[in-house]
Amino acid sequence: MTIDDAAFGRYRRSPNEKTTLLRLLLGTVIVVAFWMAMTAVVLFAGTYAYIVWRLPGPSTGQYMQDFLASPIGILTALTSFTGIWIGLWATMRFVHREPLAALIGADRRISRGGFLKGLVAVLITSLISEVLLYGLQPEIARGPITLTSWLLFLAPIALLALLQTSSEEALFRGYLLRGLASRFGSPLIWGGLPGLLFTALHWSPASTLAINACVLVSIAAFALLLTLLVYVTGNLGASFGAHLGNNLTGFLLISHQESYNAFALFNARPLEGPGWTNWDAVLIAAIGIASTLLTMLLLLHPRSPLKVGADRP
Repeated sequence: MTIDDAAFGRYRRSPNEKTTLLRLLLGTVIVVAFWMAMTAVVLFAGTYAYIVWRLPGPSTGQYMQDFLASPIGILTALTSFTGIWIGLWATMRFVHREPLAALIGADRRISRGGFLKGLVAVLITSLISEVLLYGLQPEIARGPITLTSWLLFLAPIALLALLQTSSEEALFRGYLLRGLASRFGSPLIWGGLPGLLFTALHWSPASTLAINACVLVSIAAFALLLTLLVYVTGNLGASFGAHLGNNLTGFLLISHQESYNAFALFNARPLEGPGWTNWDAVLIAAIGIASTLLTMLLLLHPRSPLKVGADRP
């Protein structure tokens, strides 16, 4: 399979002369500051409302943890990613003097075809990986949410998941990747550094070292795929769709995390729980890598009906 880098060439040359390393660092600090500020507002205001209004959810006495584990807490926590979009807008407007849409692609528009293909491909491979994970650990129980409630929350969860995943893609595969690629030729820098930061953010202090290692390996492989999609298309559309498909599976279908299982139809054995062996971790990592490779084939193989291509002017 051959990859034409013309689309990415247009994307990496799109930043103006104000995209210097110093401005890129300043912009990153601004985005992170807005993200942290919005997260703090959401956490403290949400916890206060949870206590005062006695919203439905767990009641262990650890108020912030109870709030975050509640259905309203999950929904509210996802809104904190608005801070990334606000920070990116402020940074592009006042630091780089470019429109926010410049991060999307050289043509400043989302590739709708790329978005849909990325979404469908990852939904397919996520289901396959869940079957393999079930073979490894068949402890799956029906979630507490009723089918009627699940259908009611389907659209809000999908929109909030899109807010989360699109903001992360705009930051890591958009702002950082585009800015670094305009200054450096090596993919180890413009692709590796944002991917490393993105992967590191998924460290879970509640999980064992072995489980953390397997999750981070799987996330790193997925981040590589997302970067490759931007390289092939010169657009964030396919990475938006692929990232959304990945998170929707965990939010709405089968959850592997206790903190995000309120809206999932099924709950699997939580990865942060005890009893996982090192061999389990190796198999989980292998399933994650295999799923990413299969997604890569679906999206990049010349004969695949889901093949993505360069974003045309």
